[in-house]
Amino acid sequence: MMRVGANIEMMEGLRTERKENEGKSGAVEAPGATPRPYVGSNGVNGEKRPKAFCVTLAQAGKPAKIIGKCATDFTSIIQASSVSWVNFTVSDIQKEPNEIAVSLGFSETLVPTLLSGYHANFEDRETEMGIMVPAVRITEFDLKAYPLLILVKKGLIVTIHSEEVVRLVAFSRYAEVYLRKLPETMPAEDKLTMMLVRIIDENNSRNFEHLREIEEQADWMSEKLLDTKSPRMEMGRKIYEMKHALITYLNTLWRTLAVLHEMRYGDADLISDNPKVLSRLGLLADEVNRQIELSEHMSEVLASGLEVLQALYNNQLQIVNNRMALVITWLTILGTAVLVPNTLATIFGFAFGMDPSLLLWTMLVLVIATLNATLLAYWWVMRRVNLPANAEDVPRS
Repeated sequence: MMRVGANIEMMEGLRTERKENEGKSGAVEAPGATPRPYVGSNGVNGEKRPKAFCVTLAQAGKPAKIIGKCATDFTSIIQASSVSWVNFTVSDIQKEPNEIAVSLGFSETLVPTLLSGYHANFEDRETEMGIMVPAVRITEFDLKAYPLLILVKKGLIVTIHSEEVVRLVAFSRYAEVYLRKLPETMPAEDKLTMMLVRIIDENNSRNFEHLREIEEQADWMSEKLLDTKSPRMEMGRKIYEMKHALITYLNTLWRTLAVLHEMRYGDADLISDNPKVLSRLGLLADEVNRQIELSEHMSEVLASGLEVLQALYNNQLQIVNNRMALVITWLTILGTAVLVPNTLATIFGFAFGMDPSLLLWTMLVLVIATLNATLLAYWWVMRRVNLPANAEDVPRS
């Protein structure tokens, strides 16, 4: 119980720390660097966001942020720092990351190995470590998972992502504040692990926000299902797209959880052995587990929505069947009523040749036979067949 209470207290501290950091967006430029405004995902004054930036903590000094275009812009500052985080935005996630990784001292096969994974991957090579986690984006029912590459070696974290992913660019606004809050006496290995955990936590938090968008779409779908006149084919397609997006989202969560477990229990040399630092990884895994539970619950809700849609379809089909039954019933009555006099008229015309003196008797027999046949057919149908009062009613069992 004490351990659970400590984990809850630590999680609340992590969330409070995240909110405090988000409120501080000031950036401190590196000594001697030319001050420039932070450029967000949408740019400032029409400018494009930076292709790369580096947030670094010097051996003895304050955190600093440098904006550049290529890996060589940060080489000197990385060598003079105890902990550095470099983020790159690339246009081709399949080709450019490997060039960046090699220029920063990582092996040539690390990035291709990570990209071969499904949504997520983890590669530990003692002196270097590679992580790939999914960065989720959703537009209506179209969910896409973009790879976020995280490369780690002593004193350095490198993140590489495509232009569609902007969450880390936003996080860089207060990354220096986060580094400044780390105790000066904390070992560099612990600081590196804490920064790594914070980056993954930021990605997971942004992914979770998209689950809310799926919930909003589900609420809109529920409103449409209340209308019995909603087009069945369109609603069925929308529910399928929503369920497919949710399944894809669940896949990303399961893969992310697998990576977190490998980081926590894989005994990687670059990950700190400090129990307090490792507990942060455990908290991340707990948060992902809760997200999985919420997603599975929503999947059950969508499954019930499909059942409702099937019920609406069956109801509309029953209405059509009732209308057909009414039409066929009255056609049967009319057909039976006309059949008898038509038969008698044929017989009388053949036998008597329609003599004028017999015309009155012939008409009288036809009228009486028609009325009797109609009444008899109507009585039999009403006695033997359970007819609904109107087309919308379900027939009696």
